[in-house]
Amino acid sequence: MTACNGEPSASTILLAEYAQLKEEQRARIGFRDNLLYVTLAAVTAVTAIAAQTKLMQLILALPVVCVVLGWTYLVNDEKISAIGRYTRTELAPRLANATSVHEPLFGWETYHRSDAKRVSRKTTQAIVDLVAFLAAPFAALIGFWCYGSNSALLISASIVEAAGLIVLGGLFLWYAER
Repeated sequence: MTACNGEPSASTILLAEYAQLKEEQRARIGFRDNLLYVTLAAVTAVTAIAAQTKLMQLILALPVVCVVLGWTYLVNDEKISAIGRYTRTELAPRLANATSVHEPLFGWETYHRSDAKRVSRKTTQAIVDLVAFLAAPFAALIGFWCYGSNSALLISASIVEAAGLIVLGGLFLWYAER
């Protein structure tokens, strides 16, 4: 649709914005979901290298890797949710105004959030996220503290890593609650 003067109409522009947002959301979903596989591969690789070389301090790489990948996962997950929120609360009403449509637009954006099992799905996903990004690195830290080096520098680094994991876990829980 174009306006009388040949310029694109407001609805055309808003629909183009919607299409662009949905494409960004799809890309972020794919990237976010692949981060779980990347994390599993990284945990496996670091664990295998540490076991083969018998260098216990190498497992200190796990918390760093998991914090970076977990944070990236969390940021992408939040942006995916933000796109949905923006579509429901900003874009749909503006498009309805521009087209004089009196029915809710983009029904899927609201519909898929309203089923009875949503809370259990979100809870299960939070548990999976916490296990995926925190269980192995905390196990690595415990192993390091029990059997690792007496180096003050490495012990200090492990404490900083533990703090980073605790913050990441708190962020996962905070965003899951939202």
